[in-house]
Amino acid sequence: MAELAGLDDPRIRAVNEKHGDDHGVNLGKLRALAKRLKTQQELARELWATGDSAARLLALLVCRPKAFGRDELDVMLREARTPKVHDWLVNYVVKKSPHAEELRVAWSADPDPVVASAGWALTTERVAKKPAGLDLDGLLDVIEAEMKDAPDRLQWAMNHCLAQIGIEHAGHRARALAVGERLEVLKDYPTPPGCTSPYAPAWINEMVSRRDGA
Repeated sequence: MAELAGLDDPRIRAVNEKHGDDHGVNLGKLRALAKRLKTQQELARELWATGDSAARLLALLVCRPKAFGRDELDVMLREARTPKVHDWLVNYVVKKSPHAEELRVAWSADPDPVVASAGWALTTERVAKKPAGLDLDGLLDVIEAEMKDAPDRLQWAMNHCLAQIGIEHAGHRARALAVGERLEVLKDYPTPPGCTSPYAPAWINEMVSRRDGA
């Protein structure tokens, strides 16, 4: 914790706070520290228990993802209220867990929109990598009905799922494009030059065009 405190940079903290995060540690230096520590599951649990965001990010880098129980991951997600800790927990730990599918189903139906956004992130992973058994039409029905008025983080996760369906599944592409065009979610999102817009129709068309042109 003393080492993490020494890495805290007020300038980085100021930038992160604009995005809802509350730490000031350079992520490259954090990864270097994790590389030095190597995998230490008990240390990871102790770091998580501090409640400090930088410590929790470090915990997610040195933990053993498959060592966490289903209920333990559920509690951790509900404690992870800052975007970066939430994203790393889902992407670096839960996606590698044997409990990922059970949690995907449970979280997707959760009334807490931040928890539900994790369920949608796991669904997007399945849309891309393991779509067998998913009801893609059903997912599009929910997105069409609920995405427009969803809170920001849930809306972002649902939009990503919409785009992934359109990108990966040609048979559903026309409907995904139509849903995106009708809802216009993130249509005016400021996108830096050279980056792909998160507006689903633009995102779908760009990624399909790249793939077809490759």
